[in-house]
Amino acid sequence: MTGLVLLAGTAGALAAEPIKPGAIQKESAQVVNQLLSRYHYNDRATGDDLSRAAYKAYFDALDPQRYYFTRADIEAFADRRTQLDDEIGAGRLDTAYAIFERYRERVQARSDYALQLLDQGLTFDDDASFQTDRSEVDWARSEAALDRLWKRRVTHDALKQKLSGRDMEAITESLRGRYERVARTLEQYEAEDVFQTFMSAWAGEYDPHSSYMSPRRSENFDINMRLSLEGIGALLGSEGDFVEIVELIPGGPAARSGELSAGDRIVGVGQSPDRIEDVVGLRLGEVVDMIRGPKDSNVHLQILPPTGAVDNTQDTITLTRSTIELEEQAAQAEVRTIERDAGTRRIGVIELPTFYADIDAANAGDDDYRSTTRDVRDLIDSDQLEGIDGLIIDLRGNAGGSLDEAVRLSGLFVDSGPIVQVHRRNGERRVLDDEAGNAAVYDGPLGVLVDGRSASASEIFAAAMQDYGRGVVMGDQTFGKGTVQTLINLDRFGVGNEDTRSGRLKLTIAKFYRINGNSTQMQGVTPDLEMPYPHGNDAMSERAADNALPWDTIQTAEYQRMNRLNGMLGELQRRHERRLREAPALRALSDEAERVRSTRAQTTVSLNETERQAALDHRAEERLDAINTQRKAYGQPPLDDLSALDADSMPDVLLDESAEVMADLAELRADNGARIAGG
Repeated sequence: MTGLVLLAGTAGALAAEPIKPGAIQKESAQVVNQLLSRYHYNDRATGDDLSRAAYKAYFDALDPQRYYFTRADIEAFADRRTQLDDEIGAGRLDTAYAIFERYRERVQARSDYALQLLDQGLTFDDDASFQTDRSEVDWARSEAALDRLWKRRVTHDALKQKLSGRDMEAITESLRGRYERVARTLEQYEAEDVFQTFMSAWAGEYDPHSSYMSPRRSENFDINMRLSLEGIGALLGSEGDFVEIVELIPGGPAARSGELSAGDRIVGVGQSPDRIEDVVGLRLGEVVDMIRGPKDSNVHLQILPPTGAVDNTQDTITLTRSTIELEEQAAQAEVRTIERDAGTRRIGVIELPTFYADIDAANAGDDDYRSTTRDVRDLIDSDQLEGIDGLIIDLRGNAGGSLDEAVRLSGLFVDSGPIVQVHRRNGERRVLDDEAGNAAVYDGPLGVLVDGRSASASEIFAAAMQDYGRGVVMGDQTFGKGTVQTLINLDRFGVGNEDTRSGRLKLTIAKFYRINGNSTQMQGVTPDLEMPYPHGNDAMSERAADNALPWDTIQTAEYQRMNRLNGMLGELQRRHERRLREAPALRALSDEAERVRSTRAQTTVSLNETERQAALDHRAEERLDAINTQRKAYGQPPLDDLSALDADSMPDVLLDESAEVMADLAELRADNGARIAGG
């Protein structure tokens, strides 16, 4: 920080000294630009079109919900919108830093206005409404329009807390701290902070997974990937004034709780439930530091649903910090029993939270190192799964992991052949085969259960089983991430020195393709049998990301379909659809999924307390009815209200239906075998 300012909201606050780029930012800009243009999979020309797109993306990155800039601000720098590529190429960043200074001014002005509104007092009895997702609206036409918007926003922020049971004195104190902090945090920005925002916007025009990481962000990234510190087991990112959950780490406290999902925003953190500190406007690193702590200690989080969802009251959840061990991410097995006229069918289930391998142990020469494939093989050969009539590989929530393990795992279910293709920008195509070449470890009825969070390596495995005709894929459309990234340290190109560390570029260098030639990018894997998913959210998939690389095809790999479904898919579909219509738990789940989709489509909420409370009560009643219908189908007593809900006690309706499908498949295969034997 180059200058000191009075706190935001102080009358007559002094303007901070403008932030200027240093030599390292200028050098980094040139190197990042060259790496993107030369090596990114998307062979996008550097020129005026890219410059115009990045100009817009930078404003969007600074003000994603259109709370600060006016249309006049956007046009104020319009004469430079085609010059950004020339500036970056020459190591100049004048426009980027000038836009940031305008942003700081606007945030300070909005903070001051919000504090004035709090001083005047708020009411919740008029007929106004508030749009919760403003990412696609036009920029405000004037300061007066922003004033009207901010009156609604402040009322909305206060009403959310009021509906959560807080009194107005506590609400006012909380919001005053929030709006002051949003402006004050920007006053603490340094040249590298501005550079990261701008260069990530530039890289993001190539694809959504390419970005620049400052040295501080790189360090946090490494800590997250090593999982070496105690915490909640979640990757966090910043979106405007908010810190949001980007990904839940399998086996971690956040994932195990069942109360958090990607896109949720953390608005408060506390070490005790009665002393939660508002964190809106805080820097990402500060929020991460507040969440981390000693193993077995509790942290209390106030959570808002993702942007675009109809805002609910702020939920407070409690997580117990822990170190995420490999054992907690490892494959786990169970057996489900299905009663049929011909007898009991035992269906094995192997849950895979991630594709893992203990690389350090393998490199050290440990013959017994842990890996997904080794663990799954051991489970298949175990007494627990002996004599099963079918097997389900549960990949729900599995965001990927080791590519090699996805290939090796596939080899447990096919005798030999290609599993996935990797295609690079220069046209190089590499086919990854099941190198073991051994006979399949398991040759019985197979199902793969996926959802919208199943991504990358999960999609590779599911696609291979589908393309070979080896097993039936069930669930929801998968995430659709079919790209490969690498991390490049800029110090390799002479950027930085011992005293000044350089950042890193995350660069997309290749795409994954199925052995049938179709990309897994964007489309993901479409299940053979679709199931209702109340928690599915297409807005969090690759299909909703800006600048996502397109779906396309390449040549087919040479492979021989196994066709283990043998024309039985149609009958499996008919039986599955009949249960969807007739089984009470499945009907309730389907209704719940439709209700959630309908709710997500509503992005406008009332600012009238009575109306807002009535809407919340109605949604809670609908959800409670759906939950109790499911519980009744399983012989569980109904709940009086949602506060009594224990997520761990809820039946896994989708897994049970998947087991029914496997029982169907076992019966159909047995019938086919009997007909063939009978001549």
